Amino acid sequence: MIRVTICCTIGLVVTGALLYSQTRPTNLTAEKAFKNIQILKGIPVDEFMTTMGFFSASLGENCTYCHVAESGGSWERYADDNEHKQTARKMLVMVSAINKTYFGGRRVMTCYSCHRGGERPIVTPSLADLYGPPKTEEPDEFVEPREKGLTAEQILDKYLDALGGPQKLASLTSFAAKGGYQGFSDVDKQPLEIFAKAPGQRTIIVHTLNGDATTTYDGRAAWSSAPATDSPMPLIELTGGDLEGARLDAELAFPSRIKQALKQWRAGYSTRVDGREVQVVQATSDGRYPINFYFDSKSGLLVRLVRYADSAVGLNPTQIDYSDYRDVAGVKMPFKWTVTWLDGRSTTELSEIQPNAPIDAAKFARRIPPAGSKQ
Repeated sequence: MIRVTICCTIGLVVTGALLYSQTRPTNLTAEKAFKNIQILKGIPVDEFMTTMGFFSASLGENCTYCHVAESGGSWERYADDNEHKQTARKMLVMVSAINKTYFGGRRVMTCYSCHRGGERPIVTPSLADLYGPPKTEEPDEFVEPREKGLTAEQILDKYLDALGGPQKLASLTSFAAKGGYQGFSDVDKQPLEIFAKAPGQRTIIVHTLNGDATTTYDGRAAWSSAPATDSPMPLIELTGGDLEGARLDAELAFPSRIKQALKQWRAGYSTRVDGREVQVVQATSDGRYPINFYFDSKSGLLVRLVRYADSAVGLNPTQIDYSDYRDVAGVKMPFKWTVTWLDGRSTTELSEIQPNAPIDAAKFARRIPPAGSKQ
């Protein structure tokens, strides 16, 4: 998954000298990487950026709401103070105090608890919400099965059979793919390449007009890089939930090991996605938060995945919708997927997949491409 860091990286300003090398980044905390960080100190850069996305979603606003208008054309101006930024700091202190005083330090209250996508907290009940159709809530914890049905293992076996069967899946050990990528702020599709190698390595490269934007999981670590015009940092190490998400994406590129990739599998309930009946199965990678899988009840194919990354202020969901499954050397693979997160959405559509292609190990190595380059 590529998240090109343009307006979705609200609140970020580069320090004069970044402590990153071309081959191995130093794990920086937010206050060491950016200027004028007063509250959100001691957290990794990627978690800081995820936290900014949580603010954006909670208030329904973009970057310049909390930053000066000039920040849209200058990373340095993101450090400038204004009234909204000062208010945000006060709100962080207030919410932290409420959780400590009334909930024993547990994170029960967040920005979204009161704002719900609005600039000001909601104080009056909505009759439309009260008497309208109930909203579907995505479970961010394990749920008890609502009805008896197939077990998680039976649903997963059906999924593997729908993809071509364990034997065919095991025969796919690598692939190279080409297609197009369109982010939420992109007018046109941009060329994209994917290089994947079992059991869990994957690199996605989007060839933007300003240079290459890359996300890689090399089997142990993950990072993203982007041109300086599109991101305040040339390379960002992924940690926590973002690292687990990158690992899971790489594992699911070769789903024969899906059962071993996660733990605590359990069948949840039946619901509908885009008018189709689906079966929800939950699992976890860290034992804290569930990963929700939605399998088509008829075909058995995976149509949606929802996972969570923690941040300093709340959980950040990422939803991936899979479609257009096609046969590739006897294995069905999705040729289209849409990724939705708190402050963006992107769609990837593949035009070709070369199965069992030789993949140069350099495709999974860290390096920061200069602006305008192609990898």
